[in-house]
Amino acid sequence: MVPKCLSFHLHPSFPAITKNPTSFLTSPFLPTNLTAKFHTTHVQAHHHLTLRSPIFTTMASIQSTPSPKFDDFEADPTLTNDDLKPTTPDQRSFSRWELASLWVGLVVGVPTYYLAGSLVDLGMAWWQGIATVVAANIVLLVPLILTGHPGTKYGISFPVLARSSFGIHGAHIPTLLRALVGCGWYGIETWIGGEAIFLLLPSSIKSSSLSQFLPRLGTSPLEFACFIVFWVAQSAIVWKGMDGIRELEKYSAPILITLTSCLVIWAYVKAGGFSHMLSISSKLTSQQFWSLFFPSLTANISFWATVALNIPDFTRYAKSQTDQVIGQAGLPIFMGAFTFVGLAVTCSTEVIFGRVISNPIQLLGEIGGVTTIFLAIFGVSLATFTTNIAANVVAPANALVNLSPSKFTFRRGAIFTALLGIAFQPWRLLRSSESFVYTWLVGYSALLGPIGGIILADYYLVHHTTLSMKDLYTQSPYGAYYYTGGYNLAAMAALVFGILPVVPGFLQKVGVLSSVSHTFVIIYNNAWFVSFFSAGFLYWLLLSLKRKQNKSLASEDPLLPPAN
Repeated sequence: MVPKCLSFHLHPSFPAITKNPTSFLTSPFLPTNLTAKFHTTHVQAHHHLTLRSPIFTTMASIQSTPSPKFDDFEADPTLTNDDLKPTTPDQRSFSRWELASLWVGLVVGVPTYYLAGSLVDLGMAWWQGIATVVAANIVLLVPLILTGHPGTKYGISFPVLARSSFGIHGAHIPTLLRALVGCGWYGIETWIGGEAIFLLLPSSIKSSSLSQFLPRLGTSPLEFACFIVFWVAQSAIVWKGMDGIRELEKYSAPILITLTSCLVIWAYVKAGGFSHMLSISSKLTSQQFWSLFFPSLTANISFWATVALNIPDFTRYAKSQTDQVIGQAGLPIFMGAFTFVGLAVTCSTEVIFGRVISNPIQLLGEIGGVTTIFLAIFGVSLATFTTNIAANVVAPANALVNLSPSKFTFRRGAIFTALLGIAFQPWRLLRSSESFVYTWLVGYSALLGPIGGIILADYYLVHHTTLSMKDLYTQSPYGAYYYTGGYNLAAMAALVFGILPVVPGFLQKVGVLSSVSHTFVIIYNNAWFVSFFSAGFLYWLLLSLKRKQNKSLASEDPLLPPAN
């Protein structure tokens, strides 16, 4: 597509010129000399504007026209394959109930339970923990639904959507950052599944020398071996693709709800009700609570900030916008309900065992019994599969496919994701509640917040939900999303601008810096909010200023028509 400011209105009888001057050049109705003259003028005008505008190539990067169907044009083979093509009507089979089941499968998992237990472990009362989780997910639901819209409207995945804002080649940056976080989460979920296998082992094996902690490894050889076994079993499921994921989520949801209910009933009976939970007050002063609340709110938002970014990978299969909105609207309810389960059971452990056990794997080990152990293995494995494969495999695999469609398939990308999950050493991330919440969850939100802000600002404020399908799959310099060599420098600048303020607080948290200004601490505790809004605003501001500049150039250039 050619920018509106470069459209040559030679005559009303040639309307196609404004959309595709390349096709006009080959028109049999024009003499050769006029064709050559037009070509020269067009190239000069393009280079004139490019040289005058080093940050953005043309106004085409800001405005786009309604896109044709994917089959109506030839996509660049380096930008597409079967996994990156828009979904066909036949593939859009996700109903609102199936999307809701997807979220049930995602929510009902050990990390969600662990995060809820961590809030009690850090001193919150039960109602404070639930309120924090629900508030965070209500906030997150807004960008979740907004980002899901282009997936349903155009049938495109997250890597393809990112081309609109970051550029045809620049899209690799946000997708690979998202993939990096997904790989980390994949390792965490897989480690939790390995812990479930460890529970099944006889006591004689668990007390052997293989269970001795190795400082260099960060865990025991036996626990690491269980982690690898679960990793291998999980990898076998990855090969089933999106259809397999949909079936897994659909049929696992009722099973997970049933097993969760059994755990709640057990805790209720053993503890003699939930009166103890309801009577537990906060261990924090008012000042301590608020200093904990905001980083906890950020951590809970960050918990699903990953999926909020790549939700088009799923909503592209939705039957309609209504289905994707209603299907996702239950997230705060699901998270609130499962948080209640986690907090209720965690608080009950103080009555039953005399101490708070926030880790559900440790709790299942304390309960004991052959039947309980096997149910625990089954439940934890199923919960891990439904969460890990959907949330932490799809996005990294698609990012790698987008990086090199000719070399990567979904399966190859998924296996590579699993390998990186090992490299993250998740057993170190889960060493304590504080490191899990503050270092991992809050830290990575600084990466995802600005990406989400830029993509939403681009789609709604700049393009007004109108994308050119053709230009999303072309490397033509005249494409709407080619920008400067395939990179949108405004998006890059906004991304850096959103991340930088969080860096000092992060370095202080991981121990690189001994101390930083209190302002940076506050910024770090609210990393997602600061990075999301600052990056989104700067991106919108830069493109708005560029729009005014291009209008001014168009009015001054005699080769170009007056700007509208």
